[in-house]
Amino acid sequence: MSKDKRLNATHISLFTGLFVYWQRSDFANPFNITRKALMAYAKIASIATYHKCIRELDAYGYVRYQPSFHPAKGSLIYWPENLEKN
Repeated sequence: MSKDKRLNATHISLFTGLFVYWQRSDFANPFNITRKALMAYAKIASIATYHKCIRELDAYGYVRYQPSFHPAKGSLIYWPENLEKN
């Protein structure tokens, strides 16, 4: 990630938050997240910024993001197989 010029500090903060939530879910793949909790952890104040960054992490292949559009259920995050093996 350090060599990827497309990423900024917000992407890294969000990715770190995703990693912590993955740890807390006993390394399950996929694992559930809620936007509100993840935004608070990553210190992201804007919903638009959150959605932009999570979609970009998905588009760049760092995670696979499956939104649920249900506030209580949460969305699913999948780690790509190549990240799990490293």
